[in-house]
Amino acid sequence: MIWKTADEIESEKLAKGIHDRVMEMVKRREKNVSVGESDDFGNDFLGLLINAYRDSDEKNRFSVEDLVDECKTFYFAGQETTNSLLAWTVLVLAIHTEWQEKTRREVFEAFGDRNPNSEGISKLKVMNMVINETLRLYSPVSAVIRKVGKEAQLGRLVLPANMEVMIPIMALHHDPQSWGDDVHLFKPERFAQGIASATKYNSAAFIPFSMGPRSCVGMSFATTETKIALSMILQRYAFTLSPAYVHAPFPIMTLQPQHGIQVMLHPL
Repeated sequence: MIWKTADEIESEKLAKGIHDRVMEMVKRREKNVSVGESDDFGNDFLGLLINAYRDSDEKNRFSVEDLVDECKTFYFAGQETTNSLLAWTVLVLAIHTEWQEKTRREVFEAFGDRNPNSEGISKLKVMNMVINETLRLYSPVSAVIRKVGKEAQLGRLVLPANMEVMIPIMALHHDPQSWGDDVHLFKPERFAQGIASATKYNSAAFIPFSMGPRSCVGMSFATTETKIALSMILQRYAFTLSPAYVHAPFPIMTLQPQHGIQVMLHPL
């Protein structure tokens, strides 16, 4: 007889619950198509996954596990990274209140007292600079691991096939050779001319969501969520850092403030 711990039992229960919820959404889309209420499964992320799940070519077809895993990855990418990014952005703006005011003025110019919209979000240049600099200093993901598909040469190194390589994002983002001697300072103006001009060498030194074909699927989703939430906060509050705050960045799955981030809100 195989005994399972309480944690294992709870983990399996949660995994089954997530699987069932995802498949409920899938079956709802499939039913809408079958009864003629919709012509397709949708052009959103879930719709694309269902199309892959029902692909007529067996070689390209997603399995149920593939579909559910992609949904979990997308949720994680848009939830955990957003939590981390928004927390650290609030921190740096609570410390650097001059940038908080610059960002607030931009938000009011774009939206006034109205809720953020997609047209205005694309115009938030100052906020974009602030978010990029926060991503550089406090990247939600501190490192990524990639498996070498076939033997490759990297500079003077020869990487054999199937070797796993860890890319230390945090080290790249804090490398003075790429960013200058002020690498540890919060300076959003680094990104005034875009990512490509922010470093001394090239944009590969800035990879908060990795890069290339395996870059994070939730990158745009997470940054847009952050811009919306931050805009709504700035429209309503000014905030300063609480004396109770203890700075202790701690990487778990994402970079988290170990003791939380305590700020004092001042209604506008």
